[in-house]
Amino acid sequence: MPEIFQYGFMIRAFAAGAVIALAAPLIGNFLVIRRFSLIADTLSHVALAGVAIGMLTRTQPLAMTIGVTVAAALLIEKLRSNRNIAAESVLAMFLPGGLAVSLVLISLAHGFNANLFNYLFGSITTVQANELWLVAALGLATVVTVVGLYKQLLAAALDEDSARVNGVKVERVNAILMILTAITVSLSMRIVGVLLIGALMVIPGVTAMQIARSFRQTMYLAVGFAMAAVLVGLFGAYYLNIPAGAAIVLLSLGIFGVVAMMKRK
Repeated sequence: MPEIFQYGFMIRAFAAGAVIALAAPLIGNFLVIRRFSLIADTLSHVALAGVAIGMLTRTQPLAMTIGVTVAAALLIEKLRSNRNIAAESVLAMFLPGGLAVSLVLISLAHGFNANLFNYLFGSITTVQANELWLVAALGLATVVTVVGLYKQLLAAALDEDSARVNGVKVERVNAILMILTAITVSLSMRIVGVLLIGALMVIPGVTAMQIARSFRQTMYLAVGFAMAAVLVGLFGAYYLNIPAGAAIVLLSLGIFGVVAMMKRK
């Protein structure tokens, strides 16, 4: 057995990373075709506020983050559905707002510390057993929900008005997508970090769209690209002693570059 798998924290990191690599691009693809990709970055700033609240109240940061990001995601969707406010404007308000709240709460929690730094950029050594079970349960629930509501999610993402005409309950479907996005962002903190999760949700999907011939094929390829980036990135983070989140994102960008060059040729 390779040395890397002799440590429990690495086994937990690979297990959690595989779940995230499966769930993140599935959600990200729907966000990309809706031109709502920045929602992941926006919720990541809100997630940081959830982490700060957890540290300030000495509660479980992951559970607190999920609650805060889900509430923010539903509020963003409610404002977005109001045709008088552009979606970009809603995100432009929440992104700095979430960061401002985070900074205030972090100062109240006596500033940055090593634990908070791990949430920002990801750390392969900090995935605990109880967190792994939560990541696995919610991650797999996210995948099952996407598979079960695939047609409704795709119809609402492509054209909300046409989806309504065809009997799709667009408001409910959009709310579910926002909840799944918030959960995915929260679950990815330990592996990728809240400041880099947006890249993992978007880059594999954009890469897959360069060569896929259907949206379903895009989903499969995006998951494959994300899985490769996460697994190879964790190996690199361990052996090169670099941040896991940065390694995963750089590999995702590298895969995109290779695919783009192959397509041009």
